[in-house]
Amino acid sequence: MSGASRSVLVVDADGSDATAEAVEARATERDGVDVERVSVPSRDAGTDTAGVDTADVDAVFAVGEASLFALAADPPACPVFVVDAGAGRYDASTAGVDAAIDAVATGAYETAPHPVLGVAVDGEPVGAALADVSLVTAEPARISEYGVASDGWSETVRADGIVVATPLGSEGYAHAVDGPLLAPETGLAAVPISPYAMHADTWVLQPPVSLSVERDEAAVSLLLDDAVARTVPAAVPISITVAETLSIAAPQTFGTATESDSGANAE
Repeated sequence: MSGASRSVLVVDADGSDATAEAVEARATERDGVDVERVSVPSRDAGTDTAGVDTADVDAVFAVGEASLFALAADPPACPVFVVDAGAGRYDASTAGVDAAIDAVATGAYETAPHPVLGVAVDGEPVGAALADVSLVTAEPARISEYGVASDGWSETVRADGIVVATPLGSEGYAHAVDGPLLAPETGLAAVPISPYAMHADTWVLQPPVSLSVERDEAAVSLLLDDAVARTVPAAVPISITVAETLSIAAPQTFGTATESDSGANAE
């Protein structure tokens, strides 16, 4: 495969992102790389983003957080390279784009599998999430009671909300509210948001995970990544499952894997 050209799709979420333009330009200049760029709409409240067509693509460059989250609607089978999306250990900076493009061209990189969460309310699918799923009171400082359950275990917590994060999402909002950082394939982090307790527990759970509003003092919103999906009444079950898996390229491995070792990444 050393002489084969690699096909790269650059995805941005607003059609005029300067970073996406720079990535496209650098990929175009690299021998052995064919590049195309596509813009997708950001996920506004109550709006699903249409899937990105990644058929016959060797790698996707998701530029910015909104474009990364847009991939949850229809996850590509090929590896995803994340650029300036606030994805922590999986985020390549603009300065690291050349190394990422070289890694695609040579096959010298490794990937980590990350779950894409499927979410249903009372058995009805409402969407997918790549980073986290949250229940949050619509009015600040209004305490509600939430239930969380997994594999025969259950607990309730009084808080402003609760967030369930994937390993990718564990570096974001869940960590900001004192959740643990998770390695790939270790489970999901369930973390209360502003709990009504001095020392609130956090949990690492194996999917499927179930959430519920046990008592609401204000309207409760269900968020998938950064988008409000709907409000949720009390006593209605919310199920969180692993619907698909997304392979994300690890920047620290760019140039370190041999092409024979990472041939599956470039197929």
